[in-house]
Amino acid sequence: MDTKKLRQKILDLAIRGKLVPQDPNDEPASVLLERIKAEKERLIKEGKIKRSKKTAKTSDTPHYENVQFEVPSSWEWTTFGSICKKLTDGSHNPPPKRSNGYTVISAQNIKNGKIIFTDKDRYTDEIGFQKENPRTQITKGDIILGIIGGSIGNVAIYDLSDPVVAQRSISIIDTYVLNIYCFYLLQSTIFQSLFLEKSIGNAQAGIYLGELDKLYIPLPPIREQNRIVSEIKRWFTLIDEIEQGKADLQTTIKQIKSKILDLAIHGKLVPQDPNDEPASELLKRINPKAEITCDNAHYQNLLFEVPQNWCWTILGKIGKWQSGSTPSRLNKNYYNGNIPWLKTGDLNDGYITHIPEYITEKALNETSVKLNPAGSVLIAMYGATIGKIGILTFPATTNQACCACKVFNVIDKEFLFFFLLSHREEFIKMGGGGAQPNISKEKIVNTYIPLPPFAEQRRIVNAVNKEFTLLDAIMESL
Repeated sequence: MDTKKLRQKILDLAIRGKLVPQDPNDEPASVLLERIKAEKERLIKEGKIKRSKKTAKTSDTPHYENVQFEVPSSWEWTTFGSICKKLTDGSHNPPPKRSNGYTVISAQNIKNGKIIFTDKDRYTDEIGFQKENPRTQITKGDIILGIIGGSIGNVAIYDLSDPVVAQRSISIIDTYVLNIYCFYLLQSTIFQSLFLEKSIGNAQAGIYLGELDKLYIPLPPIREQNRIVSEIKRWFTLIDEIEQGKADLQTTIKQIKSKILDLAIHGKLVPQDPNDEPASELLKRINPKAEITCDNAHYQNLLFEVPQNWCWTILGKIGKWQSGSTPSRLNKNYYNGNIPWLKTGDLNDGYITHIPEYITEKALNETSVKLNPAGSVLIAMYGATIGKIGILTFPATTNQACCACKVFNVIDKEFLFFFLLSHREEFIKMGGGGAQPNISKEKIVNTYIPLPPFAEQRRIVNAVNKEFTLLDAIMESL
């Protein structure tokens, strides 16, 4: 279920007058507009507000150029400015550099319909706060709308009592009708699209206040506004519960996958077969001269005992490991060739079927970059992607942040893949907690792995794939 689309459908029905039934006893919106107009005239005469340069008048639906749909007979199309007590932007002064005082907020503080304060908040002192006239000050219940850059259309209602000052990236709105109705109205797909259409500029697009002032909106009777708001809240509460349930299920699926992998590498996912060739024989075929010791007592420092035919070894003994390199970006002859060159961001915790960047034969011959065969198992060693893994479906090179293993033919590559996946948190811990955590190739190749007989490796891989396929299908259906 796409809950985001469901929310937008509810808002779309609401602003078209189709979410709740109309009540013929409601005072029509036309009467409400006349009352607002009279109140504005009173305030103009008292000198409390100024007359708008252009006074909007209501009319029949066909006279509005950008009206996109018909509304119920008790509704009215009007301009946004005609219902506003306050429609302004924030301070145009440079943001103050203080660590405390009165909060100064911008469009960056609007996230998912709410005001979010972070450690990056800006502040102004008492003097600065007083200098900012009431035009730029936000009070509880005001609508906050992003009007500049990537935040255009982000909208919230300020629901705190603490006084704050707005920066010019947001518009402060207060209306004579229900602000909460206008809040939902502005979130609808139709009006979000209009904001993008009316924004101007390239480097830093923005919406003029004049465009907001003359924006046409559908206005229901005030009692119907209340009913609409209540119904939207009811639906959104249900959707919140669905989303929480979805998130909980996703977490549960992730935990189940982790448990499946845990059982797999402990030898508890599939039964052992005493007729399987012991893992010690696999290691002897890899290196006939190596001394193989597979009893659990010999590995007292390891975390768990393995089944009888299994054997503890290190990753360096089950394949050939090598890290990659980055050919000089200054040499244009090294790039845009026909040899795939993988960065750790291309790892997808699965089979790798696409790599966007390529290098040339010249780069392969003249630099330390190495070609890894199809079937190689990769793991990221640096930064935010540390522990991400993948399996190549074609030969490819990698950058230096990636380590690749060409597994020996007595080892199942998918078994190694699942072991690395199960061990990710340990690799992350090994990488340290710095700004750029990293694990070296040496740490990887010296990591212990419990190795089953080859036949059991295949049974484990098949069992894991079967369970993961079912869990992935459940995840995709959410």
